[in-house]
Amino acid sequence: MRTALVYHEEMTAARLLWDDPECEIERPERLTAAVERLQQGGLEQRCLQLAAREASEAELGLVHSPEYVSLMRGTQALSTEELQALSGQYDAVYFHPSTFHCARLAAGAALQLVDAVLTGTAHNGLALVRPPGHHSQRAAANGFCVFNNVAIAARYAQKQHGVHRILIVDWDIHHGQGIQYIFEDDPSVLYFSWHRYEHGRFWPYLRESDADAVGLGPGQGFTVNLPWNQVGMGNADYMAAFLHVLLPVAFEFDPELVLVSAGFDSAIGDPEGQMQATPECFAHLTQLLQVLAGGRVCAVLEGGYHLESLSQSVCMVVKALLGDPAPPLLGPMVPQHSALESIQSVRAAQAPHWTSLWQQGSTPTLSLSTCSPERRPSPVPPGGPKCKAAEAQTSALLSSLLDQLHLCATPPVRTAVALTAPAAAMVLPPDILCQEESAPREETQAWARLHEALTQDTAFTALGKVLHLLNGILDGQVSSGIATTPAAASTLEVVLRQGLSHGAQRVFCVALGQLDRPPDLASDGRTLWLSIRGKEAAALSTLHVSVPLSGTTGGFLSCILALVLPLAYGFQPDLVLVALGPAHGLQDPQAALLAALLRGPAGGRVLVLVEQESTCQLVGVLARVLHGDPPPSLGPFSVASPDDVQALVHLRGQLEAQWEMLQVAAPSGVP
Repeated sequence: MRTALVYHEEMTAARLLWDDPECEIERPERLTAAVERLQQGGLEQRCLQLAAREASEAELGLVHSPEYVSLMRGTQALSTEELQALSGQYDAVYFHPSTFHCARLAAGAALQLVDAVLTGTAHNGLALVRPPGHHSQRAAANGFCVFNNVAIAARYAQKQHGVHRILIVDWDIHHGQGIQYIFEDDPSVLYFSWHRYEHGRFWPYLRESDADAVGLGPGQGFTVNLPWNQVGMGNADYMAAFLHVLLPVAFEFDPELVLVSAGFDSAIGDPEGQMQATPECFAHLTQLLQVLAGGRVCAVLEGGYHLESLSQSVCMVVKALLGDPAPPLLGPMVPQHSALESIQSVRAAQAPHWTSLWQQGSTPTLSLSTCSPERRPSPVPPGGPKCKAAEAQTSALLSSLLDQLHLCATPPVRTAVALTAPAAAMVLPPDILCQEESAPREETQAWARLHEALTQDTAFTALGKVLHLLNGILDGQVSSGIATTPAAASTLEVVLRQGLSHGAQRVFCVALGQLDRPPDLASDGRTLWLSIRGKEAAALSTLHVSVPLSGTTGGFLSCILALVLPLAYGFQPDLVLVALGPAHGLQDPQAALLAALLRGPAGGRVLVLVEQESTCQLVGVLARVLHGDPPPSLGPFSVASPDDVQALVHLRGQLEAQWEMLQVAAPSGVP
C-alpha cells in the first residue's frame, strides 16, 4: 500500500469545558467527520493504516523549550478553573486534562508518517490530527495549537533520516507564524504560506505575515508569504499561486521531502477563511506537489471548521495521494485582481533570491500590503461571529458543488497502454492494462482513409488500438492511456477529430517534434493547439501557440509552469492529447513530468501518442506517471537562456489578455 493514513481516536478526547465562542469551533467532530467520510468512500481501506504514537518529550524538544513541555505536562492534573486560567494566558487556546496526551499523539502521528515515507514503507501519506500545530511557538501555545507538529516532523526528518532540504507548504487560511519563527533563519527548510491577511486586519495581525517577510540572515528567501487581501479566493487563485510562485521556487530548491500543513479552513464554506476554493482543488494542489521530492509528500491536518467541506477536502487529498485522477476544477479559471496583486508582490519580494522567478520574465515592483498602525483594528480571535445569511448561502452552494463531485465517478481502469510492439509490455507495471482490443474494422477503415500512411498494416493496426483506447477514455471506462504508432502525425489528427466528434467539448493538444496542426481544423474554439518545437515563439492565434523546446531544466520548467499549465487550466479541456512525434527532443524525465502535470486540467483524461521509434523505457515511465507515480528527477537546476526568457515574455504579452491564468501581475488601471 503506497499511502499511509495515521490516526488515533484518542485525539478526540480533548474538548472545550467552558463557554468560549472563539474556541468552540475546534472540536472533536473535526476528526470523526473526516474519518467517517474516508470510510464511506472506501478510501481508508485502500491506505496503510497506522495508529498514532505519542511523541517523546525529547522529540518535542526538537522545537519546544523544556520549560514549555513541562508546563504542558502539568495541565493533566489541573482543575477546570485552573485550565481556563492558563488558557487565558494565550491567544485563542483552550486546555483540557487530555490536551497533553492528544498533542503528543498529534506530533507523534506526524513523526510516524515521516518514518513510513522515508523508510519506504509508504510512498506518501496523511496524518489526521488534533490539536493542530502551525501557530505553536517554542514556548507558547497559540491559535488552538499546542505543539508544532509539522516543525517537529521537519527537525526529526533532518536528525533521524539525514534529510537536507525540506519544503513545508502551509495552505491553511491562517498564517503559520509558529513555523515561520522556527525556520526563518534556516536555509535547509523552505516555508511557503498563503493566508488570509486583509492588509494586516485578519488574525494573527502580524506585520511579518506580509510578502516582504522573506526570512532572516542565511534564511533570506526561504520564507515565502503570500497574503490574501480579500476573502472569496477560489480555485483559479490557488492554482495561480502554485504555478507562478510556489512551484518555480520549489523546483529550484529541489526538496527531498515535502511536508504539508494541510488546513482546510481555506476551503469553501469555512467560517474562518470565507474562501471559495472547492474540495477538488486540494486534489490538484496535492497532485502538483507529488512531482517534487520523488513523491515523498507528508500531509498533516491543521485547521478546517466546516465539517462537510473539511471531510470532503480530506478525501480529495487522500485520493490524490493514492494516485486517483483529480476531478476537473469547477467554475471559471480567472484569477481575481486582488490575487494577482498578491502574486505580484511576493514574486517581487522573492525575485532577488530565486533565479526561477527572474527567468520567467517579470520583475514587478514590490507593493507592501500592510495597513498603517493607526488603522489597525482591535484583535478579534478566530471563531468570532459571522454573517448568518452569508453562511447559509455558502452552505447551499457547497451542497450543490458536492453533489456535482459525487457524479464524477472514477473510471474502472486508471491507465491502459496500446502497444504496436508486444515486447514493450515487459516494461509495464502489472496493474496497468495492456490493451489488445481494437476498434471495429469499419470504424478504423473510415478514419484511415484520411491519410494513406494509416492504411499500411502496422499503422492500421495501431490506429485501431488507439481508437479503442480513445473511446474507452471518452466513455469513462479508462482514465488515461498511452499508444505507440509508426505514424504519429496522421494518428494525432484522427484522434483529435474523433475526440471532438465523440463527445469531447474542448481538447488541449500538446505536440512535440515534427508535428503540424491540421490545416483545416475547425476554428470553433474547441481545440487549443500548443506546439513545442523549433526556435521561434509565435501565437498564430489564441488557440494556436508555438514555443521552442528549451535545452535547460530552468527553461523547460518555465515553459511548463508559466505557459503550458496556465493555458491548460485556463482552457478547461475535457481531454488532453500529448503527442511525441519524430525528433521530439524530450528526455525521459521531461516527458514524464509533462505527462504527470497534465493529468490535472482534464480530470485525468490524458492520451499520450508516442512515435514507435521511441524507447520501451519511455513508454514505461509515461505509464507509471499517468498511473499516479512521481516522475523521475530532472537533475540539477540550470538557468534558462536569454532566448528562452524572451520567448516566454513575448508569448505572455500576446496571450494573457485572453488566457488570464498566464498573468503574474494585476493589470494596471483595472479595479
